[in-house]
Amino acid sequence: MKDKIILTGDRPTGRLHIGHYVGSLKGRVELQNAMDYKDMFVFIADAQALTDNFDNPEKVRQNIIEVALDYLSVGLDPGKITIFIQSMIPELTELAFYYMNLVTVARLQRNPTVKTEIAMRGFSKENSEEQQVFGSGLPVGFFTYPISQAADITAFKATTVPTGEDQKPMIEQTVEIVRKFNSIYGETLVEPDILLPSNNACHRLPGIDGKAKMSKSLGNCIYLSEPADTLAKKVMSMYTDPLHISINDPGHLEGNTVFTYLDAFCRQEHFGMFLPEYPNLDELKAHYQRGGLGDVKIKKFLGKILEQELAPIRERRKEFEKDIPEVYNMLRKGSERAREVAARTMDDVRKAMKINYFEDKALIASQAEKYRQQQ
Repeated sequence: MKDKIILTGDRPTGRLHIGHYVGSLKGRVELQNAMDYKDMFVFIADAQALTDNFDNPEKVRQNIIEVALDYLSVGLDPGKITIFIQSMIPELTELAFYYMNLVTVARLQRNPTVKTEIAMRGFSKENSEEQQVFGSGLPVGFFTYPISQAADITAFKATTVPTGEDQKPMIEQTVEIVRKFNSIYGETLVEPDILLPSNNACHRLPGIDGKAKMSKSLGNCIYLSEPADTLAKKVMSMYTDPLHISINDPGHLEGNTVFTYLDAFCRQEHFGMFLPEYPNLDELKAHYQRGGLGDVKIKKFLGKILEQELAPIRERRKEFEKDIPEVYNMLRKGSERAREVAARTMDDVRKAMKINYFEDKALIASQAEKYRQQQ
């Protein structure tokens, strides 16, 4: 058993989609089953979701179970790892509060992920960088969520964070906080490393409409629990090459969502099963590029691949849906265990910051002696 501690999670703002699956979920299951770690934590980030859903807590509340079911259906096993709910660990909030003293406003403004998320959620319509950050309607909690994320990671002394490429700036900011804390208070916290999917196509899967990222808010997702008929319709509606008007026209791969998905999901054996006239994906791409291959045929091929991948996930989800109270019980037990771990880290932090007043017997004794001598 190695000393690797893995931590990752998702916001409960809706069901999880195949972008989550190839970007992180599938890798989490592989890590879990490899057992090449000391500990592994996967959490539902409800407190973070409330930073931009503060006026709709019921949405977050209802989606806790949706995310938990998705976790279980892809194969995450609470018997091997700890699955918990973020808000059930108050130590995370305390830790984030202390970290706020270690990060400047200017540094948060420069975080690319924060700026992108602010723009996506329409918090500000202003143009300047300063106005984008301090625009109308931006909650402070949302602005500072990189600090909260740093607390999530460091509370469990995570060494490895499996996530998508869009989260790299967040991990970099966590490392900065760890280094700043350790330089001031002594070696206490652990620097995390990001773990990206090995397949580049999985780093940031585009939406079915060809947008830069699959997003629940943009409505361009294929969900893990998608019914077979809905999945087929979504695949057939996917954005391809607008210049590929007729079958004989040469096709372009760049920006073609169908081929991006094939890069992410297609395996060699799929050709023997679903498209035997082609030996591999390179040959399929070459035919499309020279012309003579229609988009419908490629979409049908992709649809069969995705259905093969998602059908077992869909069926497992139905089984877990039969006992929802037990899913909540699993989350409760995981949260209790996670809090025990976070509390130990919090003890280390308070000791390093010299705010462990009641546990510091030497402090109490020295103060007592000082005032005894004054009498």
